[in-house]
Amino acid sequence: MQFKHPELLWALLLLLIPIIIHLFQLRRFQKVAFTNVKFLKNVKLQTRKSSQIKKWLALITRLLLMACLVFAFAQPFTTNSDTFNTKNETVIYLDNSFSMQAKGNNGSLLNEAIQDILKSYSDQEELTIFTNDNTYRNTSIKAINNDLIKLSHSSTQLDYSSAFLKGKQFFSKDETSVKNLVLVSDFQQKDKPLEFTADSSVTLRLVQPKAIYSNNISIDSVYIDKYTNENTEIGINLSHLGEPIKNVSVALHNNEELVAKTSVDIATEAKTTFTIPNNTSFNGVLSIEDASLQYDNSFYFNINLNDKIKVLSINEASDNFLRKLYTDDEFIYKSYDYKSLDYSNLESQNLIILNELETISNALISALKAFKSDGGTVLIITSGKLNLNSYNQLLRELDLPYITSQFKSEKRITTINYDHPILRDAFYTRISNFQYPKVNSYYALSSSSNAIYSYEDSNPFLIGKQKAFLFTSAINSKNSNFKKSPLIVPALYNIAKQSLEIPKLYYSIGNANTIDINTTIGQDAILSFEKDGKKTIPLQQTFSKKVSLITGDYPKSSGIINVMNNTVLLKKLSFNYKRNESNLTYYNLSNNNNYTIDTSLSSTIETIKSNASINALWKWFVIFALVFLIIEMLILKYPK
Repeated sequence: MQFKHPELLWALLLLLIPIIIHLFQLRRFQKVAFTNVKFLKNVKLQTRKSSQIKKWLALITRLLLMACLVFAFAQPFTTNSDTFNTKNETVIYLDNSFSMQAKGNNGSLLNEAIQDILKSYSDQEELTIFTNDNTYRNTSIKAINNDLIKLSHSSTQLDYSSAFLKGKQFFSKDETSVKNLVLVSDFQQKDKPLEFTADSSVTLRLVQPKAIYSNNISIDSVYIDKYTNENTEIGINLSHLGEPIKNVSVALHNNEELVAKTSVDIATEAKTTFTIPNNTSFNGVLSIEDASLQYDNSFYFNINLNDKIKVLSINEASDNFLRKLYTDDEFIYKSYDYKSLDYSNLESQNLIILNELETISNALISALKAFKSDGGTVLIITSGKLNLNSYNQLLRELDLPYITSQFKSEKRITTINYDHPILRDAFYTRISNFQYPKVNSYYALSSSSNAIYSYEDSNPFLIGKQKAFLFTSAINSKNSNFKKSPLIVPALYNIAKQSLEIPKLYYSIGNANTIDINTTIGQDAILSFEKDGKKTIPLQQTFSKKVSLITGDYPKSSGIINVMNNTVLLKKLSFNYKRNESNLTYYNLSNNNNYTIDTSLSSTIETIKSNASINALWKWFVIFALVFLIIEMLILKYPK
């Protein structure tokens, strides 16, 4: 027990006054005349004894009465902590990632945590709350009440160690204050173990609310499964965590119109398909019904009427293999003899191929440099007899390694760089043993970095970076059998495809996506994203024949977005949330020296407050004083 005003305890010395008064017999006895002396002696003895007992009882009650009054004015109290009189700071991390959509006993796990905060703090109490995308520092519940009620789920999530480090930054530098950091999350299982660095200055408390459902179905991806002249068949991948479920309904809408519906049985994974007619613009929305997480129950995609990619070949060798590869359904292919080249046609192309030119004029070098700077792609197929100076001048302008020497010996092409952007999605599996194409002569380069295909001695056969590519060998039938190899198709096809980043079926929110819009706009004009009547301007780079859009922080929500040039609709793009949060497996937490755990935020807040609160006892001492006063009055009045 402690006292708010301990100096008043000196008043206990006043208890000596009644003790001194009672020790001295200041009262005189009155003489009464009796005829019988013996009887008089007995009455005198009894009176003296009863008077002494009464005095002692009265003395004790008066001492207790005065002591209780002194204690009451000194204001005694008790506390659960010896730091009650220090400043108490509380910082709460509120995980608003999509996994917190899981159902608890009173709504979603996020909503339960918000309600616990609102009912546990008064309007005057100060605290700091931060989420994955918002921070409310040194504020009160009254100030952020509406913000918490309207708090939405975030597509990004802080990893738990980052949340711990960020939370510590919000505390003051007062070393004497009590610092409580509360991390509220379902603590979904990640790739690395859950660890927090020990910090004696901060009390870490983990709150892990429990979901009542452990099942969750997710639409994970959409892709083109089969393509014909008339129809496109799209495939849909679904995943499931929990007990197998039968007859899961999958619906396909085009805008608001229901196009098709099917059902699948799913254990852990499932696949289904839908058929869409070609030559139509399709704004697809796939949906399922699932009682657990809601964010992964819908999936957006769209099929635009794609612009054809413009490819121009400048030849001093046969281009029949290029004509077969760049067909009219996807490409606009033009071919020119080097001597009859019309330079005015270069500017409007997406890909320019130099097909085994022996020498490259200064005019063509300047035109190709300007073409690449304007966002175009250049592919160089070297000649067996080339002018080294003109080639190296062009290679320097295109930021490619220069040619050092020529070797006239047979080499096999044995290495495929599957991680190069050109081949990243070109192969289903990585092939370790295949029929190696070969060349009879080749050129060595000053650098072998960014190789796509390489010889057996690790020198590059095809090299490329930043929209400039170089074959280090002629690929005509006399020098190489590469044209007959299956490796030629993914390389040349993807180089052309990536010369204009045609919009995909969908994009993932949070990724740095680059999307080329094949349009021409004015110098000061800009393209914008439009959704639900709201416009946002993304990062963009304007070229003479296209505009490259770069998405990062925007959009924030999934859906189909219009790409607008003022009031003109150019394209529709679909964005979906990443499916990282769909797997409802959690860390198994247990108390340790670094943190404590709880399943209820309200009980954690109550524990923090009880450690910092006091139990005032002065009212009890006032009550005791009144009780002793009543006892004293009864003693003086009734006992004889």
